[in-house]
Amino acid sequence: MMRAWQVQRAGEPADVLHMVEVDPPEPGPGQVRIRVAAAGIGLPDVFMCRGTYPLTPPLPFTSGQEATGTVTAVGEGVDIAVGTRIMCVTAFWQGHGSFAEECLVAADSAFAVPDGLTDAEAAGFWIPHLTAWIGLVDRGRIANGEWLVVLGASGGSGIAAVQLGRALGARVIAVVSNDERASFCLGLGADATVNHRDGPLAPALRDATGGHGVDVIYDPVGGAPAEDAAGAMARYGRLLAVGFASGAWPTLATHDLVVTNTSLIGVFAGGYSRDELDAIHANLAALVDDGRLRNAVTAEVPFDELPGALQRMAERGIVGKQVLVS
Repeated sequence: MMRAWQVQRAGEPADVLHMVEVDPPEPGPGQVRIRVAAAGIGLPDVFMCRGTYPLTPPLPFTSGQEATGTVTAVGEGVDIAVGTRIMCVTAFWQGHGSFAEECLVAADSAFAVPDGLTDAEAAGFWIPHLTAWIGLVDRGRIANGEWLVVLGASGGSGIAAVQLGRALGARVIAVVSNDERASFCLGLGADATVNHRDGPLAPALRDATGGHGVDVIYDPVGGAPAEDAAGAMARYGRLLAVGFASGAWPTLATHDLVVTNTSLIGVFAGGYSRDELDAIHANLAALVDDGRLRNAVTAEVPFDELPGALQRMAERGIVGKQVLVS
């Protein structure tokens, strides 16, 4: 038997997460089971508790998209050895996520942990940094010296974009909500910060770029903040639609995009081949190895305290990245 956190009905994390004792899940063909050393805590886990995330599995289920751990069992057709240490995307959509002592992982979603990352750092590394690479490099084609604005910069997705943008040679402006978050982002390598509570974003961003305007906006927030920031895009500017933490995707008038020669670009980390993912993994690992990329874990949460940690995230009370540890 093993301990697992189960969502048993839809609602707020503090109300719907329950500790249960269940049998460890058996890996199917193409899957492995891991003993979880650390699990990344993300906003999608809040949305799954509420039943509003597109990939929410049927009740009851165990969420947790990210993990680091050691392989304890393998399914048919898998050539990963028992005992291998991996970081991964879990089979959370099947209800066997990483908020448990053991979880399931598709073998194609398992990757070696880059040298120099602890279990906690690696657990929250792959999904946000993979998404940031796809957004900034594959979709955004960011160039050295361009102005990059990161919305929600002090959250898990924003942290990855701030650090990766800096590593790629961009000039990074972090959009935050208070001085604590501003200081945190400057510590990650942001060149400047803008507080969205001080007034409209577009003029503040134009001022921050010396009148040039913004070349790339990395947007995991959506809604009104993204629409406001889009008004600061320079010619050939790109708004990268990554997520909708605000509850809505941005709505931009096609006419405005046309007359300013700017673009709204979708970013989705699904549908990539294993060869493509291996290439991205190698690039990210190289940046970690030479010290230009790290993961800013700000809290290691004991296993028994998950509901409170997720509730704080739901209430926007978290700066940085939380990781659940055994």
